[in-house]
Amino acid sequence: MFTFNHFNFNVLDLERSLEFYDKALGLKPVRENHGDNFTLVYLGDGKTDFQLELTYLHDRKEPYELGELEYHLAMTTDDIEASVKLHEELDCIVFVNEGMGIYFIEDPDGYWIEIIPAK
Repeated sequence: MFTFNHFNFNVLDLERSLEFYDKALGLKPVRENHGDNFTLVYLGDGKTDFQLELTYLHDRKEPYELGELEYHLAMTTDDIEASVKLHEELDCIVFVNEGMGIYFIEDPDGYWIEIIPAK
């Protein structure tokens, strides 16, 4: 009856976020929605229908309160070694769980994204 559609992150600098998601995860804009004081950009991976919505409020100047970051977005990679190398070069790895074989990166607004190897 229900299927996943999208997940939202609010961002302070839309261009910086778009650049990060492209470089770090290969996510590309698939559609946009513009209002008087907001811009929504939906990013896709080119393989699934799931989208990440970036919400940019034009007048927002202060960072968003993200709480204790107990939530996160998770993505799978076909090449964990190449992914680690890329994310080390981008200096965005914030936590590594070697026992589980996963790690987390952080986007420009402080959101965490879990990187999981394909099994």
